[in-house]
Amino acid sequence: EQRRGISINVSVVPVEWNGCKINILDAPGYLDFAGDARSALRVADGVVVLADAVSGAEVGTELMWEYANERKLPRLVFINKMDRDNARFERALQSLRSTFSGSNLVPVQMPIGQGSGFKGIVNLITRTATDTKGNEIPVPAELREAVETAAIALMESAAEGDDDLILKYLDGEELTPAEVAHGLKAAVSQGALVPVLVGSAAEGAGLAALAEAIVDLLPSPDAAPAERATRNGSEVALAANPNGPLAAFVFKSVVDPYGTVSLVRVFSGTLRGDARVRNQRTGTEERLAQLFVMRGKEQIPVSELVAGEIGALAKLAHTQTGDTLGEVAITPTQMPSPVYAVAVVPRNQSDVDKISQTLGRVVMEDPSLSWTRRSDTRELVLTGLGDTHLDVARHKLERFGVHVDLHEPTVAYKETISSTATARYRHKKQTGGAGQFGEVDLRVEPMTRGEGFQFDEEIFGGAISHNFIPSIEKGIRQVLDTGIVAGFPVVDVKAIVTDGKEHPVDSKDIAFQIAGREAFKQAFHSARPVLLEPIYDVRVTIPENYLGDVMSDLNTRRGRVMGMEQQEHKAIVQAQVPESSMVRYAVELRSMTQGHGYFTMEFSHYDPVPEYIAKEIMANAKVHQHEV
Repeated sequence: EQRRGISINVSVVPVEWNGCKINILDAPGYLDFAGDARSALRVADGVVVLADAVSGAEVGTELMWEYANERKLPRLVFINKMDRDNARFERALQSLRSTFSGSNLVPVQMPIGQGSGFKGIVNLITRTATDTKGNEIPVPAELREAVETAAIALMESAAEGDDDLILKYLDGEELTPAEVAHGLKAAVSQGALVPVLVGSAAEGAGLAALAEAIVDLLPSPDAAPAERATRNGSEVALAANPNGPLAAFVFKSVVDPYGTVSLVRVFSGTLRGDARVRNQRTGTEERLAQLFVMRGKEQIPVSELVAGEIGALAKLAHTQTGDTLGEVAITPTQMPSPVYAVAVVPRNQSDVDKISQTLGRVVMEDPSLSWTRRSDTRELVLTGLGDTHLDVARHKLERFGVHVDLHEPTVAYKETISSTATARYRHKKQTGGAGQFGEVDLRVEPMTRGEGFQFDEEIFGGAISHNFIPSIEKGIRQVLDTGIVAGFPVVDVKAIVTDGKEHPVDSKDIAFQIAGREAFKQAFHSARPVLLEPIYDVRVTIPENYLGDVMSDLNTRRGRVMGMEQQEHKAIVQAQVPESSMVRYAVELRSMTQGHGYFTMEFSHYDPVPEYIAKEIMANAKVHQHEV
């Protein structure tokens, strides 16, 4: 994080304010680390969305807003960096209103000046002003009319949150500041209103008011909606009751060379140190040692964590991110689908020996990463949300002493045939001693996509003894994984032995293995071989003004557009695209849409590679084989 200057992991920052404890979960807004943001939102009761006074609604702002919508979380907006050059409150507010047109964004504060002229903040509830240090000052004369207009608009919005207040307001009575705050809290909880605050975090301006707004307007754990959980297969509603059934949800694992720290949110019950609790996923019992709360790198020991609290546990034996400790099970966080993959190549043998275990630890810390050893390409492939995400994963591996190189993964092509063909091969070897003899006639036939490989025989009259038939099949299977024409696995082919010859003395297992293998190769070459490539279902979400560019780009990638739909100001394109065209799409789409586009992809099926591309792939494969 210090090297890149951005947040990468969710951090827990407890703050005590006027007798209340606020557990702030500082979540990254960069798209590559959206998994940690999802983890934070999974255990939050409310959200503060930071917006830049210069840029307004940015890419990360939109994504986090959508995540908060999924959880139906009440929220505030804090327009930050009001002291920066080119900062414009009205422009930033209009950008937010345009981007989130379905939300009712209402200012509860107004800046006094902006940019280098930023001098303070007006509270529209009380119609009082403070300077950037929090000292009370008069409302500037030039702002009084604008403040009055904005305060009346705020009063109207607040009145709509409570039936009694709306009646009072309609009767022509002015609401008191306490009544406005009460109406605002009700409207925020209902999702009917999003208060907008201003300030400068670097200067400390507006932070006290933000803390007040969090306490006054966002719900406390006992006022938040009940969490859904399961108990013995039945759904239950969990209130934040310290005496309820224990449910401590692990939303983040922090892994370093010295051990693992599990960050937990206690949704119900009370978690105590030196206790034994059940892991609902594994069914095993965990022995708890010390409980503590995090404040940056500091670990503060506590004796218990009650419902609503966020804390940490160290050195759990069987627990990972998404697990629930206690008597009920909470649904794990749904992570974003990975869209970017790299092949991981350890630099030396000691790295090879440690790579699997170390990757497991990195994925435990960040479940939006995943890795697998692909049998078809024989590569170790790591997938994530972008090139920065995977580069950070590489640095985490180095933190554990494992050094690797990352490169583009090999596309998992496959080989098959498009027609029927026959071949005969005689293997005869005489070296002075016992000889080798085997002759095989066989036919190859294409099969339906996805059927793999089948072997059969149609021998009549005992031309080949039945005990040599398995030898022929064994010989053929030796080349299925390594391929015939380009080094890729062979699929969807049926091989049928139709005839052959054997020698009473020289015929043996190895002879028919070789004869079967070579006959299969010859028949395969004669059966119009083709390459198959993986096709993915791709769903691209972009602002409407980028639709033409994205559609044109998908065409150059040999994509087939399957449909389009509109979602507010977004366009969603559904297409089927070859995997070979999607290797760097995550990076290129962001570049094409200035970071506003994102996509998901899911394997669909295999299709034949166009002949002109297949020839190039086969030629490259032959060159590579020659070099080897």
